Amino acid sequence: METRAGDPGAFRHFDLNRVDSPAFVVDEARLRANLAVLADVRDRAGIRLLAAMKAFSMWRVAPIIGEYLDGVCTSGLWEARLAAEHYKGEIATYCAGYKAQDLPEICGMSDHVIFNSPMQIARFAPELAAARKGGSEFDVGLRINPLHREGEVEKYDPCALGSRLGFPIDQLTPEDLEGVTGIHFHTLCEQDFEPLQRTWAAVFPMIAPYLVANGGPIQWLNFGGGHHITRADYQRDDLVEFLKAVKVQTGCTLYLEPGEAVALDTGILIGTILDTHTNGVPVAIVDISATCHMPDVIEAPYRPAMLGERDDVEPVRLGGPSCLAGDVIGDYGLPVPCEPGQRFAFLDQAHYSMVKTTTFNGVPLPSIWLWNSADDSLECVKRFDWTTFRDRLS
Repeated sequence: METRAGDPGAFRHFDLNRVDSPAFVVDEARLRANLAVLADVRDRAGIRLLAAMKAFSMWRVAPIIGEYLDGVCTSGLWEARLAAEHYKGEIATYCAGYKAQDLPEICGMSDHVIFNSPMQIARFAPELAAARKGGSEFDVGLRINPLHREGEVEKYDPCALGSRLGFPIDQLTPEDLEGVTGIHFHTLCEQDFEPLQRTWAAVFPMIAPYLVANGGPIQWLNFGGGHHITRADYQRDDLVEFLKAVKVQTGCTLYLEPGEAVALDTGILIGTILDTHTNGVPVAIVDISATCHMPDVIEAPYRPAMLGERDDVEPVRLGGPSCLAGDVIGDYGLPVPCEPGQRFAFLDQAHYSMVKTTTFNGVPLPSIWLWNSADDSLECVKRFDWTTFRDRLS
């Protein structure tokens, strides 16, 4: 899987020795630039735009996100708690499988509670009724599976054969939407406008009878995330015109939930070479672990871009400090000498890296820093010590 991000931006000029190693560094100025783009699309299209916390949950910048967007979408109780405590605006919560004991609190914090199947909605009808009787105000939504595949990697495609995500659209009946006022679908992953347009062409005929414009119960539509709106070559004007047309076509309030687009190219992950040797190819052991710090490198898999990578030097195979044989990041033309103590950085690591880190093997977590490239201010937001590892266990 080739990442389509990797613009170094102001990080070209950042001194990698200013922070710990390993360390995530997020550029506030670039984050604001992304948010301004998203807010512009929102305003021109007349929609609602939520930040997906599953991709980027750095709540230190929650007030900044709140300046631009309409709220956040969460993936269950713990993210909803974080949203309620630190973020402004609406909270839309979707979970593939809720637990009954979690629903009272989720309903109390969320504006939209989105279910994965009509069977869940029916099963939890008593809990939903009790929450409303207790004063909670929320809409109920249903996630559908459009059965229209646009994903480039099957394991990341919510419409792949046998997917557990969303109710198959060809099984939808009027009875399934009893008490439901919104439909959600999410089919994209770091993609352009045209896959969304094709998905909507597949979805619309199947849900048209249920839309408010046709006298149905559905008042809002949530097109999920995966929209790479802040990438320089994204077709933003086409998206705006499309969304305006869908609003007229459906009579619904529209939502987008970008995750990657919020934090695209806003952060780097800095590491240090610890040791080197040769085993058929040059090898370097570094303090960044693919399995602990960038698991998508193994899971997707994908190759993260490196700051200042060279194509005129012999590539070096970079591997993490863990005992996992597969803890290999990839082969890179290093911009620095291949020797212990040298610093380097991977680009576009703010989203889906910080939120996925683990302490497997006792590997330390990267510290988290907030930099503002506009005024060069730098703040250490969080350092982790060994108790982070200890306290996860017992």
